[in-house]
Amino acid sequence: MTHVLTLRRASGGLLAVAAGALLLTGCVPNAAPSADAIAVTASDSGCSVDAAEAASGTVTFSVQNDGSKVNEFYVLGSNQLTIVGEVENIAPGSSRDLTVQVGPGDYYTSCKPGMIGAGVGQAAFTVTGDALETTPENEAVVAQYVGYVKAQSEELLPQVQAFVDAYAAGNDAEAKRLFPLARINYERIEPTAEQFGDLDPKIDYRKPGADEEGIEFTGFHRIEMDLWNDAAVANGDYPGDPDLTPLTPEERAELGEKLVADVTELKEKVSSPDFTLTIADITEGAKGLLDEIAAPDGKLPGEENEFSHTDLYDFTANVEGAQVAFDTVRETAVANGHSDLVDELDQRFEDMFALLATYGDYDDGFVFYDTVPQSERNELAAQLNALSEPLSQLTAAVVAS
Repeated sequence: MTHVLTLRRASGGLLAVAAGALLLTGCVPNAAPSADAIAVTASDSGCSVDAAEAASGTVTFSVQNDGSKVNEFYVLGSNQLTIVGEVENIAPGSSRDLTVQVGPGDYYTSCKPGMIGAGVGQAAFTVTGDALETTPENEAVVAQYVGYVKAQSEELLPQVQAFVDAYAAGNDAEAKRLFPLARINYERIEPTAEQFGDLDPKIDYRKPGADEEGIEFTGFHRIEMDLWNDAAVANGDYPGDPDLTPLTPEERAELGEKLVADVTELKEKVSSPDFTLTIADITEGAKGLLDEIAAPDGKLPGEENEFSHTDLYDFTANVEGAQVAFDTVRETAVANGHSDLVDELDQRFEDMFALLATYGDYDDGFVFYDTVPQSERNELAAQLNALSEPLSQLTAAVVAS
């Protein structure tokens, strides 16, 4: 599938990162390297790692790029989303090292040829041995999360381009299939996009929000309204509105090009050396993602994708994004004496993902949300509330007073 790096679930729910696994994360340039670096061969289509296991502590990967494109190498957490460490800008024919501090647990390795789109050659990597006794520094934690946001924006752009290409070509069946998949990476990092002024309104505003603020209605939901035109007309909320008129091929192309341009701008802003976040941005962003679900115009009431009814894709992506933000700061919370909160959040996330999994997944598709009865929506709301309450305590647990 094109949307790799999605969460894999066991029968019991989310495979959470083991507590204590990610103690000091990211690239560690000043750490003493392990006796034998693990060789990695990156190419335009693969990512071969010579060893699938290492002892806990300092681990160095020596990455040789045998492909024709500039490459990246990642070490990911067991949820296949959290970035433990990454090394970028590996030119063709050159090599670079990535050194990480890792505790025992399950990880994944992956390369990204061209430094955009989905990773390739993803493989399991196991770390055995004793837990590390290291308190994470805020700088390393922030760098880890910024790397995740950057990776998501890199994967978002080609997904959106494929969706727009199908839409502009008039291939409505394919565009409808791609619509919820193209939104996954965006929904995981939406609070970050909201920091860039008018980018989020351009990319993801629904019609009522655009009309209320007197701005042009563009982005994902403008295309959704056109793709599901019959449903938009039958909706009855916009009688006589000019936006109900089906767009011409030329108008489709223009609208699609604008969405790609806005997503490209988001990727460039996130990739800027000046882009950074705070610990509070990370934890409050996690809470904000759950708030996005429960909002009156959000996924839980079925208003986010009011014509396509693909809200469960967005719902799941929001929870994934919140889980990664929590996972990034978990060891800070533990170091600050909040192990009980961390354990509770691990369980609440597992419960939430297990419930969502009963409605489908990205590979096989989720049920349309208009088929979910109110009694089941109430169950989703109760599980979401059970997760939101402890998550609202995370900022206080990790931000120094």
